[in-house]
Amino acid sequence: MMETESITLTNNLSKDKAHIWHPFTPLIGSGDPLVIQSAKGVYLHTEDGRKIIDAVSSWWVNTHGHSNEHIAEALSKQARELEHVIFAGFTHPPAIQLAENLLKILPENQSKFFFSDNGSTSVEVALKMAIQYWHNQGIKKEKVIAFEGGYHGDTFGAMSVGGRSSFFQAFDPYLFDVAFIPFPEKGKEEKTIDALKTLLKSEDVAAFIFEPLLQGSAGMRMYSPEVLDELIYLAQQKDVICIADEVLTGFGRTGKYFANDYLKNKADIFCLSKGLTGGTMALGVTSCSEKIIDAFREEDPKKTFFHSHSFTANPLACAAANASFEILTSETCQNNIQRVEKRHLGIKKKLEHHPKLKDIRVCGTVIAFEILTEEETSYFNKSRNAIYNFFLEKDILLRPLGNVIYILAPYIITNEELDRIYSSIEELLESI
Repeated sequence: MMETESITLTNNLSKDKAHIWHPFTPLIGSGDPLVIQSAKGVYLHTEDGRKIIDAVSSWWVNTHGHSNEHIAEALSKQARELEHVIFAGFTHPPAIQLAENLLKILPENQSKFFFSDNGSTSVEVALKMAIQYWHNQGIKKEKVIAFEGGYHGDTFGAMSVGGRSSFFQAFDPYLFDVAFIPFPEKGKEEKTIDALKTLLKSEDVAAFIFEPLLQGSAGMRMYSPEVLDELIYLAQQKDVICIADEVLTGFGRTGKYFANDYLKNKADIFCLSKGLTGGTMALGVTSCSEKIIDAFREEDPKKTFFHSHSFTANPLACAAANASFEILTSETCQNNIQRVEKRHLGIKKKLEHHPKLKDIRVCGTVIAFEILTEEETSYFNKSRNAIYNFFLEKDILLRPLGNVIYILAPYIITNEELDRIYSSIEELLESI
């Protein structure tokens, strides 16, 4: 590295430390952040010349690789036409096109879309929709049901329906009450079903929210479509609004467009973000069925859905989402999704009896390796930092959830790049 480059890197790091507060990062005891100069495909290029495989899609958002030319061109074109406009009383072609595109791949019961900024806000919108749905009809239903261990975001509504943990301990007094049912762990599904049946005996349940098939932040915990189908059926029989948080699972992550595509019974409301724009821009969308809309279709202005964001339906973000949709629905992308899943199943078969692994599980393009440690599986497992640094030293970004290593890469990742990651995981297992 040239001396001037070294000085620039040092300057950037010192300025970062002085002025920037990073997410999920202790202010004391954390290493220096890596300064990323550029990215292309599955690689992140650091300011000091390293080339790192982004095996977690930069927090699960990137689906088609970094600096995708098709999306970049759509952004460039849109920026020269309309960068933003207020979305109350106005509309624009990119948002209209995105709504039409999403209707092509969402379940047939979905009808309208409300735009926001990210996954957490899409969940806030969904919760407010469900609660006001009952309020507008003068029906007193206030209870919300969620799975234990879930994660739906960091805004207050999203925190309330997420699993209560050290993450949110400071905010516990401010969160609204939620009825939690056990995660439908394999072999213990009846316990979850019975818990839901018990709660549904009362007539005050407004909504049931869930991460379909895959609880991400809880350690990539996976459960069967059959049990979720049963839970949705039971809830909807009692006229409970079902909310599918597909922020992580949407846009091909589970092998199909949406995790709900594995189900017979469809959610009433969908929360979408992350892969929506291919990881290019921040955008959230909450979709809902006509049933939900009917409770708001009133002349009384007090029954309006009073929620907004300054950048609602930002045209640039919508343009990126439309370009990403074109890639996602292409034969090439769909073949890549199937190829990645097949590779994951292959390494699962190879390592499923490894003595250092408690479990290995696959859901579409997501694979999780749960390492056997003396501590219980948790986000705060002490092995986390050592595992993270082990891979980063090999120029592979794997951000473990405690003792759970997972691969959630852009769909364009090659077999050779996957093999490099698999080999590094095997090397780690042999070293512990």
